[in-house]
Amino acid sequence: MNEAAICFDCKGDSLVGILHRPTEKPRRGVLIAIAGGPQYRVGGHRQLVLWARRMAQEGYAVFRFDYRGWGDSHGEFHDFEAVDEDIAAAVECFKSQVPELEEIVLWGECNAASAILFYAYRDPRIKGLALLNPWVRTVEGQAKAILRHYYFARFMELSFWKKVLTLQFNPLTSVSAALKLARNLRPVGNENKATSGSTSAGLPKDLPLPERMLAGLRRFNGPIMLVLSGRDLIAREFDELLRDSTDWQTELRRGRITRHDFVDADHTFSSAADRNQVVSWGLDWLRRW
Repeated sequence: MNEAAICFDCKGDSLVGILHRPTEKPRRGVLIAIAGGPQYRVGGHRQLVLWARRMAQEGYAVFRFDYRGWGDSHGEFHDFEAVDEDIAAAVECFKSQVPELEEIVLWGECNAASAILFYAYRDPRIKGLALLNPWVRTVEGQAKAILRHYYFARFMELSFWKKVLTLQFNPLTSVSAALKLARNLRPVGNENKATSGSTSAGLPKDLPLPERMLAGLRRFNGPIMLVLSGRDLIAREFDELLRDSTDWQTELRRGRITRHDFVDADHTFSSAADRNQVVSWGLDWLRRW
């Protein structure tokens, strides 16, 4: 494997990326999109570097890069909902640097996974998606996830009631906060607006985030790997969406999604063991299709 820094153009701005090239000529490449915060192409705990090197050692070309206004790239800052042009420029650069590539997989965590769903169906060179703890944040979804996975779990803990009985904690504070969150809840219906639609047009910006993501998922026809952490409210919010939406459930039943529920992992897979497990799942998935 060798690594090289690459500068490439996106609408007149200079973007910076790192190419990881295996010793053998690869037919498949992995393009890593970065999550917001903002982060940059190294990722939290250097995980994007370590994942890229591991995949390159297994024979896959990997390219990770900074969007405009992020990390070392020039230009105005764009959030995850406006990086289609950045991803397209990175795909073009990746293909020009590794012309033997026959297909590209997009890999992203949190709102990078959301950005990937907005983009992937519009580019026929993209053949697979790896989505880690996708971001589907809404006021209602956040409230439901916190109520079920924080307050309900907290009220079931013996340590909580010990603090209450010994006057170390005022339960009314938690009850009041929980009631405020409950007021944000509303029934979740079917996302009828998220139709299959055109495979070239962009997704309507007036659709709620979960509906836009569902539309992008429906329009993309390749295999998908989904990883959801157990100790992460963002992942729990996505899981709540899957539970409550028949449209999302229909997509899951299509059989093209390989799902891994990582019960003990946090949002960023911060331990070496968790990080290694995720990339091992990714490599197994890449080899199977």
